[in-house]
Amino acid sequence: MKILDFITAINAMIGKAVSFLIWAGIVVLCYEVVARYGFGQPTLWAHGYTQRIFGSYFVLIGAYTLIQRDHVRVDILLNNRGPRSTAALDLLNYLFLVLWGLVLTREGWLFFLDAWQFNELDDSALAHPMWPPKLALFVGSLMITVQGIVEALRSFITIINPHITVEGDI
Repeated sequence: MKILDFITAINAMIGKAVSFLIWAGIVVLCYEVVARYGFGQPTLWAHGYTQRIFGSYFVLIGAYTLIQRDHVRVDILLNNRGPRSTAALDLLNYLFLVLWGLVLTREGWLFFLDAWQFNELDDSALAHPMWPPKLALFVGSLMITVQGIVEALRSFITIINPHITVEGDI
């Protein structure tokens, strides 16, 4: 179980670090609001930066959200079930998550490679490079896929022996 706890700890550490991106996005948005409505001088760059900051934030925080059990769940199906039944339904959900994550990770990698190799720029006036948000898509989807595998293994272990504690202490 140490490897599962180690992966969970790494994803939690990254998630906690990435959570501070929300403050960068808030600062940029506040600056834009003051510049636009306070001084009548809107920026060319704020909209694009907030898209990149919040997009990167949401994809990179996914594994941490999974660890915290904060993704949307249909708990009505789980409320009256025992630990094995709950673990079996969780395992089914995690298997779908891993399948989705593998496809998204592969596509994210291909998007990143294309943006990097061809020096892809956005279509704004400032023509920012597109590889950073595409790299965030790859890294975030990889993190949630790996955490999904960890959670699937924990669910499988619970199905076999519901008396073993396999939850990480993060």
